[in-house]
Amino acid sequence: MGRARTSDASRSAGVLPLVAGVVSAVALTGAAVYTVSEAQCDPGRYVRDGHRMTLVGSCVTGAELREAGIGHDHGRTDSTGTSPSDFHP
Repeated sequence: MGRARTSDASRSAGVLPLVAGVVSAVALTGAAVYTVSEAQCDPGRYVRDGHRMTLVGSCVTGAELREAGIGHDHGRTDSTGTSPSDFHP
């Protein structure tokens, strides 16, 4: 019983997508690391004050969040009693 032979063309055809995937993953990781390292802002953190969460520090201001419509309760009911409007930048 002989071993089936595969041609060099079929091997390279299977390796090419793998190499392309690895190269694109490395490139995207490098771009993400560069972007984060060049950001000139505080990372920010959330602080709990009673039932409210407040974002302290960050690249985003509260005005930018309000312009984007983030942080407003749009008729959503929540069983825990916490709405998105409880999270303030």
